[in-house]
Amino acid sequence: MKIAVDVMGGDHAPLSVIEGAILAAEELPEGTKIVLIGKQDKMLSLLRSREYNANAIEMVNADDVIEMSEHPTRAFAQKPNSSIAVGFKMLKNKEVNAFCSAGNTGAMMVGSLFTLGTVGNIQRPPIAGFFPLKNGKYSLMLDIGANADCKPEVLNQFAVLGSLYAQFSFGIEKPTVALLNIGEEEEKGTTVAQAAHQLLKVNKKINFIGNIEGRDLFDGSADVIITEGFTGNVVFKMGESLYEYAHSQSIQDPLIDRMNYETTGGSPIIGVNGNVIVAHGISSPKAIKNMILLAKRQVESKVATQIAEAMK
Repeated sequence: MKIAVDVMGGDHAPLSVIEGAILAAEELPEGTKIVLIGKQDKMLSLLRSREYNANAIEMVNADDVIEMSEHPTRAFAQKPNSSIAVGFKMLKNKEVNAFCSAGNTGAMMVGSLFTLGTVGNIQRPPIAGFFPLKNGKYSLMLDIGANADCKPEVLNQFAVLGSLYAQFSFGIEKPTVALLNIGEEEEKGTTVAQAAHQLLKVNKKINFIGNIEGRDLFDGSADVIITEGFTGNVVFKMGESLYEYAHSQSIQDPLIDRMNYETTGGSPIIGVNGNVIVAHGISSPKAIKNMILLAKRQVESKVATQIAEAMK
């Protein structure tokens, strides 16, 4: 197995990414390699001053960098030798099994769409987030930031993708699916939410249980929670701020601790032909390590291949 990592992506790159990759290399089994993609001189200068498992790390040079502030589509097209573009080429050519980045999320979405392509008739692939539950497990929330505005038909596709991911990755035979809304009644919410509810309740590919309110999220009322990227992103970042506050006050709580973005390290883009993981731009070495370990687990589960087969 080979897991490619964008060394130049993120607010603290390349230092945090190199340190996180070294941490991950210590935990990966023999035969699993991390492929670092970025400016070779910078990668070498950082690696030379550190002890690491040389058998677990490879390097691929990429001269260009897509900065966090750049326009995703324009930058991806104009910088074919960027670390992100090179990573997607390697993933498409099956030179690596997964590609991870804490860099420009928009560019990661562009690469996923135009280099890998979507499965079945998926219009807009979502980013899926792992939402912590009181029982110690996670539910899957999608979208959490890739698609701020969604038509009802897109939310309906998210439900199918999320259900398949939960089935193949979490091992849940018939995952329950709920729509995040401001009330349990099907006539509640925006016109988009109301229309999406009507599609979801007749969708025979999913086990739809109705609307779910914000106060029910931590109870595990549903295995998969559907929302548009605007709301999903707000919910996740609110959880991050709650963790930061609790941490600053020396408050220890198992549920709040798992709201720390470092715990899972990243989130998969699902509905595309390949394993793609995106991470927070502020990712620390611990977060980078866990992003790589998440990619390893996703490759092992063969979830991307299984979703593609199911969507044919």
